[in-house]
Amino acid sequence: MIKLNISILGAGHAGTAVAADLSLRGHEVTLIKTSRAMHDDNFDHLLERGGEVCLLEDGKERRTKIARVTRDLSCIGSSEIVIVYVQTGFHEQLIMRMRPYLKDGQILLLNPGYYSTAYVLRHCPDVDLGIVEAQSSFIDCRIQKPGEVKVFFRNVRNPLGIYPPKSGERIRAALDRLGFPFVYLDCVTEAALHNPNLIVHTVGAIMSIPRIEKTKGDYSMYREAFTPSVWNILESLDNEKMDVMEKMGCPRMSYAEACKYRNSLDDGRDGKEVFYSYAEMPGQMSGPETIDSRFITEDVPQGLVLLESLGAMFGVETPVCTSLIDIASAALERDLRSGGRTVDRLGEDILKKIIRAGHGG
Repeated sequence: MIKLNISILGAGHAGTAVAADLSLRGHEVTLIKTSRAMHDDNFDHLLERGGEVCLLEDGKERRTKIARVTRDLSCIGSSEIVIVYVQTGFHEQLIMRMRPYLKDGQILLLNPGYYSTAYVLRHCPDVDLGIVEAQSSFIDCRIQKPGEVKVFFRNVRNPLGIYPPKSGERIRAALDRLGFPFVYLDCVTEAALHNPNLIVHTVGAIMSIPRIEKTKGDYSMYREAFTPSVWNILESLDNEKMDVMEKMGCPRMSYAEACKYRNSLDDGRDGKEVFYSYAEMPGQMSGPETIDSRFITEDVPQGLVLLESLGAMFGVETPVCTSLIDIASAALERDLRSGGRTVDRLGEDILKKIIRAGHGG
């Protein structure tokens, strides 16, 4: 495999795991901490140990060294591929910070995206970038202790959307060298709105509010929250999302089918069964520990508010989506629409440009 120079922004669970995995594959990786909000103990450990990290997977330990661990954002200037692994609520601010160091020809991969392609086009209009959005993280994992990451699951397929489509061949050729099982979508919209967290995090966490507060996170949301009635709510929200996507020119694909596509190579399996099989996997992560967690504070304002706004733009009613936003806002006693991701904030003209590009203009 030809070695690539890669920067990963975000040194949390997934960022650390992917940095380690790509290092094991022989790539030159720079892991950049973009804030002091979380995981400082893990980052400080990596700094002290020269980037040494251990991946625990399938009962085996794999140790490697990440070539560079830093807080210096200017390091992205020398990278061929830049992967953003920070919460989507911080994307716009981070893209503005990255702008002085981005260069023509680089590939910027947002994982996940929620249409952050629009922020890149707005704030970096004079940089010729290949922009990629991923539906979800390539590796499902958790930092167990500083310098040690436990891998629970890997997607068997990782769907990506590319902008602009005309750069697709060059971008696909570079990304395929990373070694992950990527598949390429017809448009960024399918990557942005098939982010599973828009559906599963929001419904699961909001419906689990009493359980979260009672146990302080000593429960498994995936395993316990999705009773038959809660699954009905999930499907109602999912139908609203598919209605909006259909208006945007995308084929209807349910949450369960998108989950099956990422998680199983057996296309004959029932999508709902694949989801419940994933939920019952040994070692499934517990939590969330509080309702003031990213399951709500990220995926409601960045996901549900976006869906509601797109529904209004395309004349599609989204009553379940609206109700979930209202319930989450009431529970947290703050307006989750304020500062949330909307068509206006992304830029309507830019958004239309992205949508049209995905459907041949």
